[in-house]
Amino acid sequence: MDGLAMSIASLSTDMAMSKTMSAVSTAVMKQNMDTNEAMGAGMVKMMENSVTPNLGSNVDVKL
Repeated sequence: MDGLAMSIASLSTDMAMSKTMSAVSTAVMKQNMDTNEAMGAGMVKMMENSVTPNLGSNVDVKL
């Protein structure tokens, strides 16, 4: 019976570890997705600014 008890304990530990690893993996993937989304928004902003590169670079002044 001791072998069976060890197998159940080992299986329980392995399942808990697997669940934890899955949760960590999901959290890391969410962080990566959030980072990629922010980088994409920055890229869009940069591309919008490059469409009119001279906008705001000149000031007309009359005296």
